[in-house]
Amino acid sequence: MSVELSASQALGLWHQVTLNQVKSGAIDLTMRQMAILLQIYLVPPPHTVRGLAATLGVTKPVITRALDTMGEMGIVDRVRDELDRRNVIIKRTVAGALYLEKFGDQVIVAARRLP
Repeated sequence: MSVELSASQALGLWHQVTLNQVKSGAIDLTMRQMAILLQIYLVPPPHTVRGLAATLGVTKPVITRALDTMGEMGIVDRVRDELDRRNVIIKRTVAGALYLEKFGDQVIVAARRLP
């Protein structure tokens, strides 16, 4: 399915979704954290710190700091790779899946309100 939006409509949609997200009192993610979360949930696993850093074009410490915060929120988890103990595998959580499901629902609602 293809959706045609003007730049103004696209920004209005993004504005409405982010505004609703802030008002809802839900987890408040930075753009980087959201990009990481979407990568983890929308791209098939496995996900590693090294892989996420390469995909986002940032250093591993940047990913680690974001994952520390996101782990405290309960939306991702990290486990040591049993096959290669040097790697850390990023895991999905139920809380993270529910967060993104609700976020997706907000996008749908806001899109339906577009002129």
